[in-house]
Amino acid sequence: MYDTIARYLKSLFLLELLGGLAVTGRYLFGRKLTVQYPESRTPLSPRFRGLHALRRYPNGEERCIACKLCEAVCPALAITIEAEPRDDGTRRTTRYEIDLFKCIYCGFCEESCPVDSIVETAEFEYTYERFGEHIMTKSALLEMGDRYEQQIAASRAVDAHYR
Repeated sequence: MYDTIARYLKSLFLLELLGGLAVTGRYLFGRKLTVQYPESRTPLSPRFRGLHALRRYPNGEERCIACKLCEAVCPALAITIEAEPRDDGTRRTTRYEIDLFKCIYCGFCEESCPVDSIVETAEFEYTYERFGEHIMTKSALLEMGDRYEQQIAASRAVDAHYR
């Protein structure tokens, strides 16, 4: 009986609504935390997952061995891989594409790679203006890997602490 009366009084005096308005009022009159984005940036987490890149070995050879684990584990089916055997008997990719409109940046491809070939960089500033630019080809992925290799290696050293 007491619960029924308490519920009735709460609904009569709109206590939940007043509580919500109190929270709104605290933030309305409190100090604003606005970042002026292009001039100042917020710090990124060391485990941030941004644009993809394919890495190379120090001798310049691409790391990807065309095992297709990243393609199999991708929940969004954003990765397409085609491979051929080389003259020395090893397999390498002939086509490696990632559709960035489909990608959900979950990091499963990165974790499934046995040779640490596909990684996600901290790059998050990218736009596409024309049709088809959102598909990252093998050459574009290798170029990203070459451009950000220092950053990737440094984040791997930090990330080893978490693994």
